[in-house]
Amino acid sequence: MSPPVSKLVRKVVKNEGEVASELCTLVEKLANDAIAARGTFTIGLSGGSLVKFLCNGLPKIKTSWDKWLLFFCDERLVPFDSPDSTVNLYLEGLVGTTPLLRDQFVAIDPKLSVEAAARDYSDKMRQHFVDCKWPNVDLLLLGMGPDGHTASLFPGHKLLAEDGLWIAPISDSPKPPPCRITMTLPVINAARCCVFAMAGQGKAEMVKRVLGNEEQLPAAMVKPYRGELIWILDEAAASKL
Repeated sequence: MSPPVSKLVRKVVKNEGEVASELCTLVEKLANDAIAARGTFTIGLSGGSLVKFLCNGLPKIKTSWDKWLLFFCDERLVPFDSPDSTVNLYLEGLVGTTPLLRDQFVAIDPKLSVEAAARDYSDKMRQHFVDCKWPNVDLLLLGMGPDGHTASLFPGHKLLAEDGLWIAPISDSPKPPPCRITMTLPVINAARCCVFAMAGQGKAEMVKRVLGNEEQLPAAMVKPYRGELIWILDEAAASKL
């Protein structure tokens, strides 16, 4: 069984707009707390609805943007001009609308093979997290698929048991495109804070299952052992709890 999470927080708000607002307020607080304590703020981004929430809300927050360093919890091995590129969505949505600069986003190298891209991304992370077994990222913003997957960790996949790599390649993703890189569970669970933020009735059944600790579901395996796990849900997504 997974170790218990240090602190689990559930926040239920009225609708999707309030989910986005609550999320960005939380990011602002955690960013400013991290900068005050350690001089930098490290954050891991995911795709899906989080892109819209963050690109709409983050330009309104107040923070020392030059202290931010942005990673990706997972990414598809596609060119940056592909509609499947999560990196490009954030660059288009946040560079220019905030003071963030392109080189603050630690991006995948899409020209490499998937195995080489995973090694390259791990090397990039190790430049910022030195002399540690696992990186303590300040905040990971995670999504959850209809099958309970998170990042590019899918139910029943061998990567769920990976306990050595920081970043793993996956070439057989059941959700296209098949080639991706992903943070592994030990990296996710070493974060200071992990957040799921979601809205809509379509999420309700899987939210119930994950928060009911169905251990085989990847999203239920997210249990930061020294930090917080925060779920921000609208009333529809929380309706089966």
